[in-house]
Amino acid sequence: MAHNAVAQAKGGSFLNSVPERTFTPEDFVGDEELMIASAEQFMRKEVMPIQDRIDAQEEGLMPALIRKAGELGFCGIDSPEPYGGLGLGKNLAARILEFLSLNASFSVTIGVTSGISQVGLALFGNEEQKKKYLPPLATGAVIGAYALSEPNSGTDALGMAARAEQRGSKWVLNGTKMWISNAKWAEQFLVMAKVGGEKVSAFLVERDFPGISISREEHKVGLKGSSTARVVLENAEIPLENLLYEEGKGHHVAFNALNLGRFKLASMSIGPAREAMVQAIAYAKDRRQFSTPISEFGLVRKKFADMATLFYASEAVIYRTGALIDEAFAEFGGTVEGNKTAAEEFSVECSACKVFATEAEAQIVDEAFQCYGGYGFTEEFPIARIYRDCRVSRIYEGTNEINRVFIGDRILRRIQEGKLGPKVEESSFIGELLGRTIQKVGLDVKRLHQNQLGALSDLVLLHYADQSVRARAKRSGHQMLLDRFIQITNPRAAAAYQEATGESVTLPAARSNVDEISDALYAKGGPL
Repeated sequence: MAHNAVAQAKGGSFLNSVPERTFTPEDFVGDEELMIASAEQFMRKEVMPIQDRIDAQEEGLMPALIRKAGELGFCGIDSPEPYGGLGLGKNLAARILEFLSLNASFSVTIGVTSGISQVGLALFGNEEQKKKYLPPLATGAVIGAYALSEPNSGTDALGMAARAEQRGSKWVLNGTKMWISNAKWAEQFLVMAKVGGEKVSAFLVERDFPGISISREEHKVGLKGSSTARVVLENAEIPLENLLYEEGKGHHVAFNALNLGRFKLASMSIGPAREAMVQAIAYAKDRRQFSTPISEFGLVRKKFADMATLFYASEAVIYRTGALIDEAFAEFGGTVEGNKTAAEEFSVECSACKVFATEAEAQIVDEAFQCYGGYGFTEEFPIARIYRDCRVSRIYEGTNEINRVFIGDRILRRIQEGKLGPKVEESSFIGELLGRTIQKVGLDVKRLHQNQLGALSDLVLLHYADQSVRARAKRSGHQMLLDRFIQITNPRAAAAYQEATGESVTLPAARSNVDEISDALYAKGGPL
């Protein structure tokens, strides 16, 4: 976790200190609120009425929608202002992206072109590169893509086979990139390939460069309206000046783009969860069985209470993290090395956001789906599309499994390096279990079974979420949501502790307030 002045200003590493104050969604005000509302209006007016046409990939439709979004500033919210962006914070960009994610196919398209396709360029590009390639992306004039994965290297990204070699005045690239979002529409690609031995370099690749071709669309379970295809490089000729950053240091570009991408993916995941809740609430209040709306049944109330709680917690985690990232960029950003420092500083928190939010999304959407009963299993209701689309969230931008390995590994290594104190703030049951787990399993990552490392990671991200919810509830007065959060997560923490240490633990007493939460949710018609 972070250990610099930014983190200290917020109360230090989250292992060692509970924040007195944390940024929450309620802190977006004024013009920020107007932009967020404008994003939701754009989705409900321009995108949601034509979802079937989007799923059919009607020719020219998605690029036209991206251009419209670009005209509203949505393709360059946190892109540098001198290069066509609005120059605003990454936290606000994530919040707007949440509301641009009510349809997941559109979300992926705009999320990639406004995010990982251009963030590496914005952070690591030289002046000429940024002047040439950022404005079309930031304004929505063109669509961008990010090409890292390959048929035989997904999670093991550095095991890529793509190669680049210098021949005269050109770089020549050979290889195949797989699972490339936006491939059908993209005109600019950020491509990773190895130069010489095993060192990765990053390249700015235009679609019409010689040797670039796009394979057929993948036949996906969901996200049918988004483009996913292979990018084939056959003696592709790239100008020498299109090497991004430094030769052999492309992994810094790739992984820091993924750090920030994982943070934004968390917001992209709770967008569909928000819509699933809105739709399911309306359906449950209308659907009657035994002469009673099913929304009044106890087990249905419990589903909605848990949905509301997990959504509230996801927001608390995401926007706490976004504020930290913005402060890091304010302190360190402005130079390539400073940008690198800022992008790396909260990498563990970004992974925690990704894992927590995507798994919350999965539970929220699944429970919303269940509220529809048999009708949910048809394509007549919107929950079917949301259900199909959300499954991939736990896979892309690094599977949740590899993110768990990263979280546990990085925590223990930073304690070893003296960048984190070994003692955890035992301000809660989860914090106590995390501290005991670190003491019992030790700091030698190599000695741990991967299951232990994963369990430790679960305790880390649950602890982070627990802190975030406590801080948010203290400010907003949502004690009922904190109580329910504790009731949901304490058993999960106990199970993780048992997996990591082999020891059992007695759960503390917890209060149940399902009816209070569900009543508030029904009254609002959506997340609290």
